[in-house]
Amino acid sequence: MLRFRQMRSLQKFASVHASVHNHFNQERALYSRQKFKLNRAAALAEWRGLLAAWRQGRVGQTETGSHLSDTT
Repeated sequence: MLRFRQMRSLQKFASVHASVHNHFNQERALYSRQKFKLNRAAALAEWRGLLAAWRQGRVGQTETGSHLSDTT
């Protein structure tokens, strides 16, 4: 996720990826509602953490302040 230069690009990728994944994920009906809610809450917490870090300028920058290194 650190390879995206703009948050908008990451959001577009996540949206398309989720759509394709849901289309081909045949096991989704086998998961309980409780497990789904736990996974959804964990994903949302991770997303909010990434967004908070991005807003503070920590994500995608090295110590020198240049943007996005390819070594992630």
